[in-house]
Amino acid sequence: MVGIVLVSHSRSLAEGAAELARQMGGEDVHVAPAGGLDGPDDAIGTDAMRVLAAIESVWSPDGVLVLMDLGSAVLSAEMAIEFLDEDRRPSVLLTDAPFVEGAVAAAVAARLDRSLDEVASEARGGLAGKSAHLGEPAPPVAGAGTDEPPPTDGPEARITVVVDLPHGLHARPAARLVQTAGAFDADVRVADATAGRGPVSARSLNAVATLGATAGHALEIVARGPQADAAVEAVRQLAERRFDEAPEDLAPQTPRGAERSAEAWSGRDGAEGPQPDGVLHGLPASPGIAIGPARRFSTPEIAVPDGLASRGNDEELAALDEALVGARAEIARQRDDVAARAGRARAAIFEAHLLFLDDDALLEPTRRRIREGAAAAAAWHEAVDATAVGWTVLEDPYLRARAADLRSVGREVLARLLGVEAPRPRLREAGILVADDLAPADTAGLEPSTCLGVATASGGPTAHAAVLARALGIPAVVGLGGALDVVADGTALGLDGGEGLVYLEPDAAVREALAQAQRARDERSAAARTHAAEPARTEDGERIEVAANIGRPQDVAAAVAAGCDGVGLFRTEFLFMDRDTMPDEREQEAAYRAAAEALGGRPLLVRTLDAGADKPIPWLPQDPEPNPFLGVRGLRLGLARPDVLDVQLRALVRAAADHPIRIMFPMVSTLGELRAARAALDRACEATGVSPAPEVGIMIEVPAAALAAGHLAREADFFSVGTNDLTQYTLAADRGNARVGELADPLHPAVLRLIALAAEAAAANGRWIGVCGELAADADATELLLGLGVRELSMSAPAIPAVKEAVRRTELFAARELALAALELPTAADVRRMIRDRQRVPLPPAR
Repeated sequence: MVGIVLVSHSRSLAEGAAELARQMGGEDVHVAPAGGLDGPDDAIGTDAMRVLAAIESVWSPDGVLVLMDLGSAVLSAEMAIEFLDEDRRPSVLLTDAPFVEGAVAAAVAARLDRSLDEVASEARGGLAGKSAHLGEPAPPVAGAGTDEPPPTDGPEARITVVVDLPHGLHARPAARLVQTAGAFDADVRVADATAGRGPVSARSLNAVATLGATAGHALEIVARGPQADAAVEAVRQLAERRFDEAPEDLAPQTPRGAERSAEAWSGRDGAEGPQPDGVLHGLPASPGIAIGPARRFSTPEIAVPDGLASRGNDEELAALDEALVGARAEIARQRDDVAARAGRARAAIFEAHLLFLDDDALLEPTRRRIREGAAAAAAWHEAVDATAVGWTVLEDPYLRARAADLRSVGREVLARLLGVEAPRPRLREAGILVADDLAPADTAGLEPSTCLGVATASGGPTAHAAVLARALGIPAVVGLGGALDVVADGTALGLDGGEGLVYLEPDAAVREALAQAQRARDERSAAARTHAAEPARTEDGERIEVAANIGRPQDVAAAVAAGCDGVGLFRTEFLFMDRDTMPDEREQEAAYRAAAEALGGRPLLVRTLDAGADKPIPWLPQDPEPNPFLGVRGLRLGLARPDVLDVQLRALVRAAADHPIRIMFPMVSTLGELRAARAALDRACEATGVSPAPEVGIMIEVPAAALAAGHLAREADFFSVGTNDLTQYTLAADRGNARVGELADPLHPAVLRLIALAAEAAAANGRWIGVCGELAADADATELLLGLGVRELSMSAPAIPAVKEAVRRTELFAARELALAALELPTAADVRRMIRDRQRVPLPPAR
């Protein structure tokens, strides 16, 4: 196959043209960009040595075609040839073809194994399609006329197909027609019977493009040769599939500003837009449809009676201790309830709540005030209020957001001290819950039988409440803003959690459309569960590993039942928490073996201890940090405490000697950290006599790791993207802080670009990359992630069937196009809209 080199003064232009050429010709076409100058800023210019390296990288006995943009690019290409071995120089051809259009045409021709001269001819005719579209005289194109009749030998087959494409037979569908026709031993000709143009060779992208066939035109396909019938049948099937165009490209384009107002996105990323009467726009937080009346609740503060008298220090101190024990039991019950309903990963939210009950910043002032003569209830209320108020003025958004959690825990204790029932968010009647925001404990108490949906004014799609709503299967829309204030209790609502829309008093047409969308969703879910245990392969046959996130060995059974291909994230923190001493090597090894054995030979990916000041361990004291998210956590803590990390690694390599266990280090920021971690693993292998070492990977959670992925990929066996942390670090927005919740969106193009960088580096070094963050569980985002280069997805067990089904609906060529389009969008809202539009069932506008 002919190789192609693109020489440009701009590195980004060369790489962009190369990517476009690969999309049109196929990934197996050998295209190498050679743009810009070496240096920190990729300066504008051309470099003969860079051109030479590009030629060598795509070298083929069939030859190499070099396209150049202008000026010194030609001189650099000529100089590069001078440095080639003499026997190779005759096989390199420089062409005056148009740079971008020529690259596309050349890639399609090369994919069909055309000769170097034929590929060059196609490249030189690259402007033909554009000229035809604009009504300009077209340059001559090989195969575009009727001077060369098809061969007379062999059978003949013919068919007429209609161009059922809103944009006509433009470059992408034309390329697919050329690739389809070129796969058979037949001479295939195509003519636009409607316009009377042609016939032209179906092996030439330029020739097909010159037909200028628009929507509704009839194409006459004639094939002659041994495989004429098969060629015509393949073209017929391609036309029936509407030339494999993506759904969004099959929708007629509407001029900007003329879109249906109901689809205007407002309030996101500062892009204000008109809101039609009856439709509120928010952020999709949990997919699904709900129809019902608005139901409001608020969690009232418990009033402490004025002048509450103390019963004596000893009795009040005992009452405090008893209330703390009761609150601890209740919070643990909430944690276990969520674990049973939604998995232990979701229940981990409540671990922080339990820590409040042992916090000296609360207990010491409370006990001091009791000894001064205050009642326990009054003393506790004062301590909670003072601490919460103090946190709300701190600069750190993480600490500010914890004030709401503290007040929630404070109510649990206060209710017991006063002998009253702790206020709970409850819906007296079934309906759609409307609230300003929800604490995790509020969401955990909801029942899908009565809470049909959730609509909140604040919060983001990765906030804890949104995560829990998804896990509990309750549709939710968040970030609706002040517009939600006008919704009175009992107002009829229609909620679309996948679209992020709330319809006020929807009419019969909207209700029926919503109900129809829900029925279709239910049918897809049922079908997905039926095939959950089967491998997930894309439409073009690539196997994607769909794994489970677990927190304990006991979680494996549910993951296997859900159809997991393995475990893509085993959080080991359960071994280290809720105890006074570190687990020894034997206990850890037993836990890892138990999980591996329960998987029955499926791979187990274990993350080393991910703790720090933000997730403290009782027996592992750490100094308080001003900003724990930017402190000693993850691998940083492991390297600072080798006595902890080394024991865990020895336990892991012992278990890995008998089971397919992979090891992953969290919170890696630098190559030095990875090397230090690998050195620790080498010590563990030497100490245990285990060889070879297990596969070793790192989490991409820090932007620096994504930006340095090219170096890290040379020394890590795989990457796994933690989208939750990567999002909040990239956008400087804590997902638990309702005030910035709308910013913490993992589909923000800035986050997607970092994932793309990591995926590109992984592929270039023969590594694989997965995603184990919350985004992996979003079936609507599956195609986009695969298009970015992700090849493993790990999530909570309930999400596995839907994600596997989403993989099966994905064609990687279209996925790459989607990903490239997403990377060019300015906001997360635009990305979400584009994804939704690919699967949108249009609803009638609200009244």
